[in-house]
Amino acid sequence: MFYYLEGTIKKIDSVSVVVDISGVGYKCYTTRNTLSYLEDGKKQRLYTYCNIKEDTFDIYGFIDTNEKRCFELLLGVSGVGPKAAISILSSTTPEGLAMAVITEDEKVLSSAPGIGKRTAQRVILELKDKIAKETTGVKVGATINKVGPALPGNKVSEATAALVVLGYSSAEITNALRGIDAENLTVEEIIKEVLKSSLK
Repeated sequence: MFYYLEGTIKKIDSVSVVVDISGVGYKCYTTRNTLSYLEDGKKQRLYTYCNIKEDTFDIYGFIDTNEKRCFELLLGVSGVGPKAAISILSSTTPEGLAMAVITEDEKVLSSAPGIGKRTAQRVILELKDKIAKETTGVKVGATINKVGPALPGNKVSEATAALVVLGYSSAEITNALRGIDAENLTVEEIIKEVLKSSLK
């Protein structure tokens, strides 16, 4: 319903923020990462996701489209609702989530409050299935035929797999990687550079 809300930050607590827009206060649930960028009384834009049900109208706000995209991806995992998705994204960054999936590091996910081992395993399994479907036969520096627990020795392949987790298409990844000196960066640094370029 709302793509973003832009207004003055009026109230901040541990799980939400109120954005004042022309005298109307919109309460947005959000992550610790987003909260770290906000200041009371300052103007800010939050990219939003509206959770509308019969007895619910909740707004979730994010500092950038990458975090929002991760939130939506997590909602696509069976058994993961908005609160669980927020909990995961409050415990790790978008690139941290992606790396946890491709390395099958369930501890990173299960460290989030309310996220058990089974949920962490389901997130990894379902998002890895997405990687396998979208990267099979795609050539980005090297052909990725399948995605295992990790892709040792090929940083571009690992970064590509992680970026697919974050919802990027092969075309977007290819274009972003052209301007990055991947040889001299770690996998996580490559991911961060692509995320930065996507926000320009």
